[in-house]
Amino acid sequence: MGLFDRFKKALTKTRDRVVRSFTSILPFGRKIDEALLEDVYDTMIQDDFGPATAEKLIQAVRDAWKKGEIAESQDIIAYLKKHIVARWPEDFRTLAQAPSGPTVILVAGINGSGKTTSVAKLANFLKKQGKSVILGACDTFRAAAVLQLTQWADRCGVDIIKHGQDADPGAVAYDACEAALARKADVLLIDTAGRLHTQDNLMRELSKIQKVVEKKIPGAPHEVLLVLDATIGQNAVNQARSFSEHVRVTGIILAKLDGSAKGGIVVGIRDQLNVPVKLVGLGEQIDDIEPFDPETFVEALFAE
Repeated sequence: MGLFDRFKKALTKTRDRVVRSFTSILPFGRKIDEALLEDVYDTMIQDDFGPATAEKLIQAVRDAWKKGEIAESQDIIAYLKKHIVARWPEDFRTLAQAPSGPTVILVAGINGSGKTTSVAKLANFLKKQGKSVILGACDTFRAAAVLQLTQWADRCGVDIIKHGQDADPGAVAYDACEAALARKADVLLIDTAGRLHTQDNLMRELSKIQKVVEKKIPGAPHEVLLVLDATIGQNAVNQARSFSEHVRVTGIILAKLDGSAKGGIVVGIRDQLNVPVKLVGLGEQIDDIEPFDPETFVEALFAE
């Protein structure tokens, strides 16, 4: 199955909702006017683009209409697709790579978002690219997280550095960095705690791990990826905003896109947070992760 077909299949729930809503308000040949633009705005809100993003997009459509670049309803979707794609230059969404030594990727997210599974999928994806990968199991406050990651590591055929339950996550991160350096690994993926007693504790642990990594490997972490659950729509933006206040988030892994009718959140995240979606989860299998491709995404989103 090609990339377009994979995106199209994963976006089935979102696409059914988006295409149905846009088709109902954009009959072929209808002249553009303010009433139509208001309908388009309302539709984008319903499809989880978010108020700020919808406002930006509808203003861009309005400007194009007033300049005579578009005139009828059928022109709007084509213009929106082009405008949305332009928001993701390739260098903005490409995973960072260390100039020398291991590339360190810190992965954060709330428990239940698909965080640990996304770490495993990313490890498998990178290994298939020919990279040597080590996993750091720093989510030590949830026993199932270390066990789950160990099972995934075995399936992927990658090394894992772990301690016992309730161990100091900073100590695990330290040992993981030592191992990555000693074994000359290409990538160190660090899974972090998703929930502690309070959000402040969670953020302090993330900050601590980040400092340990920075001290052991200059320039690290090279990426801080936040896993968000696509099924929760605008709440995902709120989660991302909260994490970004405490940790330097460089990109998003949007999990569970295949189970969501709220795929429009991809656009909302980009506009509201200026953080790119870099990877998307397209299913439950180990291979069901892909780098985010905006052209494929918008074509699949609006496909009939």
